[in-house]
Amino acid sequence: MVKINGKETKTQGMSLLQYLVQEGYHTERLAVECNEEIVPRSRYAEKILRDGDVLEIVSFVGGG
Repeated sequence: MVKINGKETKTQGMSLLQYLVQEGYHTERLAVECNEEIVPRSRYAEKILRDGDVLEIVSFVGGG
């Protein structure tokens, strides 16, 4: 299981980019941390989610 924003998911084996697209995230407005390390946007496609990974995904929102 992979824990994403506190929820257990069965996404192991999927790339981070695949997961983000599947869930409807806009990748240009995100920060992703995996196992307490920031994942650079350029590595989303090559980062494969593995059993035991812990991710935090934060979306940036503009406003006034």
